[in-house]
Order: sequence, then structure tokens, then C-alpha cells
Amino acid sequence: MRGLFGLAATAATLITQSLAVPIVVAPGDVTDLIITEHNTINGTHVPQFKAQAANQALAAGTPLTVSLTNNFGGSGGQLYAYVNGKDMTGAVVMLSNSGEWYYPDPAGSTIPVAVEADIAIPLNGRGEKTEITIPDYIESGRIWVAEGELTFFTVMDGNGLPQLVEPSAANPEDPSAGINWGFVELTNTADAGIWANISFVDFIGLILSMSLTLGSGETQTVEGLRGDALPLICDELAAQTAIDGQPWDQMCVRDGSGNPLRVMAPNMYVASNPGAQDGYYDEYVEQVWAKYSAEDLIINTQAAPGEVACRVDAGSDELRCDGDNRGYPRPTVVDIWGCNSGPFAISGEDNAVHVAVVPRLCAAFHRTTLLAEGGNVQPGPASDTYYAEDPTSHYARLVHKYEVDGRGYAFSYDDVNPAGENAAGVVSGPDPQVLEVFIGGTLSNATSHKRAPRHKKLTKLAVAIIKSIRPWINDVKADEKLYESGFSPFYKSLDTT
Repeated sequence: MRGLFGLAATAATLITQSLAVPIVVAPGDVTDLIITEHNTINGTHVPQFKAQAANQALAAGTPLTVSLTNNFGGSGGQLYAYVNGKDMTGAVVMLSNSGEWYYPDPAGSTIPVAVEADIAIPLNGRGEKTEITIPDYIESGRIWVAEGELTFFTVMDGNGLPQLVEPSAANPEDPSAGINWGFVELTNTADAGIWANISFVDFIGLILSMSLTLGSGETQTVEGLRGDALPLICDELAAQTAIDGQPWDQMCVRDGSGNPLRVMAPNMYVASNPGAQDGYYDEYVEQVWAKYSAEDLIINTQAAPGEVACRVDAGSDELRCDGDNRGYPRPTVVDIWGCNSGPFAISGEDNAVHVAVVPRLCAAFHRTTLLAEGGNVQPGPASDTYYAEDPTSHYARLVHKYEVDGRGYAFSYDDVNPAGENAAGVVSGPDPQVLEVFIGGTLSNATSHKRAPRHKKLTKLAVAIIKSIRPWINDVKADEKLYESGFSPFYKSLDTT
């Protein structure tokens, strides 16, 4: 019982340390914008013919029908759709309510200017469909859905071309921070056909699913997260914080009433909060380096180079792979979350072996499979063994737990899997006829993916902590209430003897 007392007290302490100050949005104005590569589209052409180009596209027979089905339970607020991207000349475009392309024009301003055009497309009520038409081919596109109206900005970039500034999920003071939104990414071109994707690489927001019908009659569907996933993921992130003291709970962003609004992915969270998880992977990296100093790590490149042997070089303290043009220093947590810095940064001079090793090595760290049984071959372990040991990405673990069909990226290299497994939330093909987007999920009774990974330590303990902390998750007086209660919820729920 003494051990249980210590566990309860420790858990309570961790809860009050991290949950007493939740991240709550405080929407600002243009001065609060944070402009990064994650929330901008840069044009490569100055448009000349604007609405005329859209009309010509319609005449040429290249429009795409998008059907949006409102399954959203929400607070009953009006839903709006937005479409933006680049046209085939490289100019930044947004879809206007009239069905024509609108070309955002900052009029030479180097200070962001709000887009005032009629670009918010109101959607029909719950259970109803709304059809819109994208008038022409589009690249780097997004179909946004929001409960409320979003604010987009335009500004001249360093090359003197219009740049579109989109709402940022990572900035709690973004002018649109208080709005619940999500988006589908798409590119649709004459040569390559359509490619559309739902992704959780950066954040989880308004739950969306999609289905694509091609001219051949083929239908592809990605169901993504179940409709009630967001608050459940926030609860489990809070439980994980109570277990390990890491700021998983802080990745859950809340509205002014304390309700979950979105979840930032770890890569976005540490980018906004430098040092937040420093050292999280250090002990694991040390163990990996020790193991593969004495034996080979085999990377199956799943490409022309085939299988390559890698081993830690004692002199340089780098992992070196046969045929690779350079080695891999020890990664930090920032490197592992983003998969694009430190040892995982890819340059134009890297050879085919290096380009193939990077995603497979980062995926193995992200999923914590390098020390698992069979982990000396990557990719190798089955997907239901991912995230089973600490340290690991509990965000990715929970994304896959609450996905209906197990599809939808939780990090940038989530498509690295043994042959036959597909985690990509992508629909694609030539001659697209209709892209259907389901707001709030496709099924009201959707359940989690049956093969979702399970963490070994999260069983009765996680359930107990979730139940115990729920009343205090958004409460700034959590310290006082926990003290006054004598931590009794923890005694009752954690004592399983």
C-alpha cells in the first residue's frame, strides 16, 4: 500500500504541475500572426486574367465536384468551407462564393493584409450535403472546413510575389485560433490526376473523412479518426502526463470555456515551446547506440539498394551504413519528432542509400522499435508493436488507436511499413469525378482501429488516472482541490488489489 500511496501522490503532483495551466486560445489580430512554412502558400506567378481564367477552365471541362456532408455534432455553429492552393500558372488562388478563382492581392504590402473577398462558403445543416465546384486543376490545395469564419491574410514575399497566410494550429494567438477547423490536402493535375490526403502530422482538428470516385467507377475511402476522438485523445494525453511527467497534456489546446479544440503534434509543440521535451529520448538513444556498436542494424531500403548493414562507428560515434555517403549522429527529441533535422535532414548531395535510410531510421525511433524483438531489421516489427515501450510518441499511438481504418499519417514517415501495410490517408487516381468530404466522420458509431498499437504500461493505470483527473483537467484551482480531497480519487481507482 505504501507503493500505491507514493504512486498516487506522484501522479497527483504531476497532474497539478502540468494541468493547472492548460493552453487556452486567445485570438489576436494581425500583429499576433506567426508566419512559417507550415501556414503559407507562396505563389510563383503574378496572375493576369483572374476570373476570366476560371471561366475558361469551366469551358474546358476540368472542374472537380466536391461534396461536403455535414455529420458534425459540434455546438451547432454555422459551418463554412474554404478552398485555396495554386493554379496551373503557379499563382495563389482561393475559391470565391461565385465559383470563380479569386487571386489574393496584397497591393504591394509587406505587412499582412486580411483577405476581404467573399471566400467563406456556407454549408448546409447537419445530415445534409453541399456541393461546390473547383473550377480548374489545382496544386498544393486545401479544402478547409470550419465552425465559424476563418481569417486568411496575404502579403508580398521576399520575391515580390503574393503569399497567402493561413490560420496556424500552433499559434494560440492566431486571429482564427478560437475556431474549430480541419482540412483535406489535395493536388489535381491533367497529367497525374488527383491526390488527396488527410493527415495528423501537425495537428488534430475538426474530424474529416473522405471518399473519391474515379471515372472508372472505382471508389476509395479514408475514414480517418472516429468522430469523438478529440476529447478522448486529450484525456489520454493527460493520463500519460500523470504517468511520465512529459507535457503531453499541453499539446491539447482548449477554447475559452476549457473544451478541447485541437491537439498539436509533438513536432509542432516543441517548435513552439523550445526545450519542452529535451532529453526525452536520450537514454533510449544511448541503448540503441550500445546495441548497434556490437551488432548490425539492417535497413531494408525497399528500393534498388536492397538491404544495407549499419553499425555505430566508435571513432565518430555515428551510425554508418554500407554504401551511404555520410553517417548519422545521435538524434535529439526534436530530430525524432520532425524527422527533418539533425541526422534526418536530407540534402541534394545525398545518395540513394542515404535518402532511403533516413525515413526508415526516423520511423524506427519514432515508434520505439529498434530494441524490440526483431527490431534489428527495419522496417520489420508489425504495426501492432509500435509505441509499445517508452520513450515513444504517445501522440502517434493515440492517433492510430482512434483511427477507424488505421489510415492517416501521425508523423511524416508514417508510410514506412513492412510490405503490404499502408498507413497513408490518401485517395488518388486519374479522371476524378467526385471527392466527398464527411465532416465529423463518416459513421456516427465508428469505433477504433482493431489493430491499433497498445502501450504495455497503459492498462488499468491509464483508465484510473483518466477517471481521476477528468474533473481537474481545466481547473486552475486543481492544487487546492486535490489537497482538500486527500487524493482520494487516486486511492480508490488505483488500488486494484
